Amino acid sequence: MDVLSDVVASLRSGRPFANREDREGAWHIPFTPFAGAGFHIVLSGSCRLLTDNRAPRTLNVGDVVLTPHGSEHALADVGHADEDGPTSLLCGAYQLDRSQSHPLLATLPEVIHLRSQFGRHPALHSAVSLLGSELQHPQQGAVSALSTLLDLLLIYMLRAWFEDESDRGAPGWSAALADPAVSAALSAMHEDPARAWTVEDLGRKGKLSRAAFARRFTGLVGQPPLAYLTWWRLSVAARLLKDGTTSLEAIAHQVGYGSQYAFANAFKRAHGVSPGRYRLMRASDQQPTRWHPETGMTDC
Repeated sequence: MDVLSDVVASLRSGRPFANREDREGAWHIPFTPFAGAGFHIVLSGSCRLLTDNRAPRTLNVGDVVLTPHGSEHALADVGHADEDGPTSLLCGAYQLDRSQSHPLLATLPEVIHLRSQFGRHPALHSAVSLLGSELQHPQQGAVSALSTLLDLLLIYMLRAWFEDESDRGAPGWSAALADPAVSAALSAMHEDPARAWTVEDLGRKGKLSRAAFARRFTGLVGQPPLAYLTWWRLSVAARLLKDGTTSLEAIAHQVGYGSQYAFANAFKRAHGVSPGRYRLMRASDQQPTRWHPETGMTDC
């Protein structure tokens, strides 16, 4: 898979879900902190986004908001109850496994506000339109359709953010994904984590010398190439341990370790527990099936 798809796959846990909220007059919806990412889309009308660390922001039709760290916030009417018409919102959430948090996630702000702009991010706005339609007029297959559309929405929101950041010349992961040499090396590591990559091999992917590549990669990603490779291998291993019944020996070989013993030692250094213990711990995790804005996600 490509880098962004892998990042999302490594983080996602449980099923995403969404609700349509129709409000009129004076209203206020608080969203408490939770271990995931929330999103809001204004389908009609307008509202205010309230956070602790900055002035209220007005959201208009077509605006999309992502709270990638699940931080506390609220939505409210714009403050002119006598003049406000009805407001329709699409509110939802994704549960994320913070134990496998990719460094890309740490670079995201508390709130991502993607304003509706004609001709900008057409795929994102197409997904928004389809989601709104599915929620308003559910038909046979709606559960599967909603799950697929919510997965697409997360990718499109992140893609739109990184495109905007790249256009602004922002440093960090937006620049890393846009840089041909670094992006090629990241893709190579994600496609084949078991390979015995060297810095020279990875630099060759981006048509750079070993030294030039190492400097560029470290400057944009925030860690040296082989340090990132080790982190990614163990992240893939954690996902395999959590999601399946593959033997520890097979997992070790899939992520580039010559023996189960070497893999176990590396995994314990990174995660604080042995691979076997990690599998048992993750197997007992419960996943939420419902979400309430005022209380966050709850297990059933």
